[in-house]
Amino acid sequence: MSSAVAARAAVPHTGLTTRSIGAVGSSPAFSAPIHKVAASPQNLHSKFLPKVQQVTVGKQNAARIAMSGERSYKITLLPGDGIGPEIIKVAVDVLKEIGSQEDIKFSFEEALVGGAAIDETGSPLPEKTLEICRGSDSVLLAAIGGYKWDNNPSHLRPERGLLGLRAGLNCFANLRPATVLPQLVDASSLKREIVEGVDIMVVRELTGGIYFGNPKGFGKNEKGERTGFNTMIYSESEIDRIARVGFETAQKRGGKLCSVDKANVLEVSQLWRERVTELGKEYPDVELSHMYVDNAAMQLIRAPKQFDTIVTGNIFGDILSDEASMLTGSIGMLPSASIPESGPGVYEPVHGSAPDIAGQDKANPLAQILSAAMLLRYALNEATAADRIEAAVLAALDAGYRTGDIMSAGMNLVGTKKMGEVVLQNLAQKVVSR
Repeated sequence: MSSAVAARAAVPHTGLTTRSIGAVGSSPAFSAPIHKVAASPQNLHSKFLPKVQQVTVGKQNAARIAMSGERSYKITLLPGDGIGPEIIKVAVDVLKEIGSQEDIKFSFEEALVGGAAIDETGSPLPEKTLEICRGSDSVLLAAIGGYKWDNNPSHLRPERGLLGLRAGLNCFANLRPATVLPQLVDASSLKREIVEGVDIMVVRELTGGIYFGNPKGFGKNEKGERTGFNTMIYSESEIDRIARVGFETAQKRGGKLCSVDKANVLEVSQLWRERVTELGKEYPDVELSHMYVDNAAMQLIRAPKQFDTIVTGNIFGDILSDEASMLTGSIGMLPSASIPESGPGVYEPVHGSAPDIAGQDKANPLAQILSAAMLLRYALNEATAADRIEAAVLAALDAGYRTGDIMSAGMNLVGTKKMGEVVLQNLAQKVVSR
């Protein structure tokens, strides 16, 4: 672990404390003018990653402090599969550029995960990868999975690597923003009047629930038929821990928290609702509501602006956060953070590995770049660097540059590399928010 992060960890604190979220070669000439990116609602710091810089999610890495000495960080890179290597290269170039400008030193170490790890080592998460991640200040993940491994047995599926990584780093809280940017409001498949102004944060529990519960497996019923079974289980402490993240996220946003469960039929959800309701008494400034997951799925499409912060369990959050992300027009624009109580977190795009376009220079790298900005803000407390990256991304959108997934009439269609070059040029021109 770097000296800067070690110094930050040594700062005294109590309880759940305030946390701050978020070699370049020669780039081709770029003739677009310098952009000054407006503040709210266009500015990504206040809009795209809205009001989350003080989410209270843990002890050791959460304090905002004045760092002394050299700002030097170890970042583990997990390119993964499909488009992963292409987009993470762009994000690393952006980090190197902002580092050179802001006097921040990064050391990067790549490791295997997912399908690439299966092919190389026979495991979706080699122990060496987990060791490298634990020894770093933060982890930047691209994407995992692909058709090639779809028929593997469950323990040899790429997704097992992601689950193991989150569990191995104790990343219990997943923060998934779904914000409709003004530049992309017409990219949504829903009507403008439905999605304009949408600004949702989904707080998902990551290390419990049905994905990790035991017993699980295969068996036979009394008729001799094969059966498959899983266990959805949460303890009080697991519920309380994620609920506090939800409440404290809502405090920094619009003051509204919707807890999503299925308490009308599931005992585990009845306990969930009981604990969230009890904890709500400690947060009188947060308006708490409860919603069944099926209704929540419908309401996200019908009237998404009613939501501010959503807190929910693992499987419900997995589904609802993907649904919410598509309100924005493209899953290719959204970063996410998976955060532990202490130690390195995992920052990754919401989108998948898109093996159908891998290696074709078609992937949208902006979610990966924004994940790097989120890493700077949340994990390293480098808010200025994060602000500048986010401003550079918005300037690229303001100038009309679009990858295929967010393309619309009158815009300039570009590929992965060109979009990265535009963002780099904006950084070089020191685009700022105003």
